[in-house]
Amino acid sequence: MKSAGSPAQKLLCPGKDFMTAVDVSFRYGMPPGEAEMRALGSAREVYGIRALRFDEKNKTVSVEFDATRLNEKNVEALLRRAGLDLTEKISLS
Repeated sequence: MKSAGSPAQKLLCPGKDFMTAVDVSFRYGMPPGEAEMRALGSAREVYGIRALRFDEKNKTVSVEFDATRLNEKNVEALLRRAGLDLTEKISLS
């Protein structure tokens, strides 16, 4: 499985045989505030989100997730439910 030009990584996880780590990036409008960051922290604990990286200068967020549990649409929906003002998905070429 590949995502937006980034090779998926097969990783061993406790309690699972393997997981597939995939990255997806989005551009956002309004920067996230404290409430949005708290919501994202909670989502990361519950769902298969492995890492969130914000680039404030370029207004982007990159998400590494477990593709055995989520897909890009699920990740986008989670970010939106957390209150992020997503404007577009970024294609990594």
